[in-house]
Amino acid sequence: MDQQTRQALKHDQFVDSTHHGLEWASHNRRPLIVWGSAIVAVLLVVIIGAIVYNHRSEQASIALGNAMQTYQTPLAAAGQQIPPGVKTFPSASERAKAANQLFLQVADQYGSTSSGKLARYFAGLTYIEAGQNASAESTLKQVSSGWNSDLASLAKLGLAQLYRQTNRDQQAIEVYNDLTAHPSTAVPAGTAQLQLADLYEAENKPELAKKVYATLKDKDAKGPAGMIAAQKLNPTPAGTPGMPPQQ
Repeated sequence: MDQQTRQALKHDQFVDSTHHGLEWASHNRRPLIVWGSAIVAVLLVVIIGAIVYNHRSEQASIALGNAMQTYQTPLAAAGQQIPPGVKTFPSASERAKAANQLFLQVADQYGSTSSGKLARYFAGLTYIEAGQNASAESTLKQVSSGWNSDLASLAKLGLAQLYRQTNRDQQAIEVYNDLTAHPSTAVPAGTAQLQLADLYEAENKPELAKKVYATLKDKDAKGPAGMIAAQKLNPTPAGTPGMPPQQ
């Protein structure tokens, strides 16, 4: 078969394939248009949704920043000289109440965003500072059940602290054990164990505390939590060279 014949055959096959494709498209024109329109509609929804979500996330971040600014406002005692234009609060409780309202607004309005979820966690903390224990517990429990493991573990740590403040040590112990069994980046197992040992010390149960410290020292000898545990087990005597005297 000469070169010219082969080229002619290739050209005919191309023409036949193109013709077949055009013919198929002609017969299926309506379904193609429907499917094409559907795909375009889905893409538009995705694009618009992303734009809206990004915009809401930005707004939520700004609102959270404003709430955090209030939460970090300095305290000033009665009669203390305050520079002009500087905002202060008379107590941590009053500051917590003001910040709490702002955190709740962010959480309620932008609950689907990361800033909104973080705002709900801080709402739980400020409830504790404001002395509103029931609201603090329900809010932190809500956060602790979320999909974000770091935020959930922080909320559990806050719950344990609330349980300790309200004389529910056994519930706090259960939370610390849960955090130890399910550590996160935000709350490593060592952190939960140190808090558990501290609870035992506060309960005047030094033997239980030492047991926790010893286990932590063996498992995490070179880690920060293990080093703290080792120091707790073998405190540096007062007056040791190179160490500051104990007050």
